[in-house]
Amino acid sequence: METNGQTDYTRVNLLDVEDAAAKHGFGETGAARFPAGDLHAERTGLSLHSLLPGRRQSFGHRHRDAEEVYVVLAGSGRAKLDEQVVELKRLDAIRVAPPVARCFEADDDGLELLALGARHQGDGEILPGWWS
Repeated sequence: METNGQTDYTRVNLLDVEDAAAKHGFGETGAARFPAGDLHAERTGLSLHSLLPGRRQSFGHRHRDAEEVYVVLAGSGRAKLDEQVVELKRLDAIRVAPPVARCFEADDDGLELLALGARHQGDGEILPGWWS
């Protein structure tokens, strides 16, 4: 982490942020990094999700208040948004309204997503086995 000695900026390499997927026993599907704390972000939510080839996230989720935008950084795959499945490829951006249940799966080339939006701590609802 790098700062300018005040709070004007914080620089963090996302690969240096703890992998929450591995920490919580979901490492077989890929990695999930949530750097808001490392960045000292107060109002911005950001996460990096990397799915291994042919794998799906271990659970879906939705929010009460947080709108999110997902950007495909690499690879391709699908998003299940409530009952609709949407194909995704590199540099696609998709906005998801708070109450929409969502889950992602990777094609054979894997899938790397950046998620961002306003931060709403504790706003997410986990949906185990939602896309099975």
